[in-house]
Amino acid sequence: MRKLLYLFGLLLFFSSCGWINPSIMLKTGKDYQYSKNPDSAKTVDYKISQNDILEFSMYSNDGFKLVDLTSLNSANMGYRFESNIQYLVESDGSAKLPVLGRVKLSGYTIREAETFLEEKYASFYVRPYVIMSVSNKRVIVFPGSAGDAKVIPLINNNTTIIEALALAGGIADDGKAKMVKLIRTNTDSKQEIYLIDLSVIEGIKQGNMVLQANDIIYVEPRKKYASRFIQEAAPIISILTSVFILLTYSRAYTK
Repeated sequence: MRKLLYLFGLLLFFSSCGWINPSIMLKTGKDYQYSKNPDSAKTVDYKISQNDILEFSMYSNDGFKLVDLTSLNSANMGYRFESNIQYLVESDGSAKLPVLGRVKLSGYTIREAETFLEEKYASFYVRPYVIMSVSNKRVIVFPGSAGDAKVIPLINNNTTIIEALALAGGIADDGKAKMVKLIRTNTDSKQEIYLIDLSVIEGIKQGNMVLQANDIIYVEPRKKYASRFIQEAAPIISILTSVFILLTYSRAYTK
């Protein structure tokens, strides 16, 4: 009997060590040094990054074609690149564009990229006018409950953490509002992890951080020690109970 109880205790010990809350992801140590949150009072625009898909149109003559809608003479309307062609920002941060070839665009805001390309195309066209957008911006949101993760498209350039959480349905009942992690890979391929506390009203400043493509928002779930322990220990208890009953009847029968 003592050996049986010892085995029971040993199994429960290993159960509590490795099987409690196995679904918790992206753990950080107790003394982990999080990245410093940027100044929320400063407006931060979306920056082009690797794997972005760009759509842009380029017009000559300061975009004359955009306003001269009544003219039927295409010669008077200026040259235009087709806007339905997509251009991928590759792993080195560059995109292969018409006439220019490969041009590094990662790290630029949309406005900066438009100005930069207008300067580049000025060597080939008269007063070029560039309009650009990113078509595949998205972030991943884990709201704090298993099975509720969502991929959120970034339709607006200045989508914030709070907006993304709202689009995902908000923080789950099991999520910790004070433990919201923003995981980001910057243009230098270095990982940055920010900790946002949305459990207090002051956290709205941090929650207004502008998201970048491929950001991960992870709301840490609450650790359910009691329910998980009972759930994991139940099969073990059932097996040991069955063994105990068999041993009891076996001893009674041998007598």
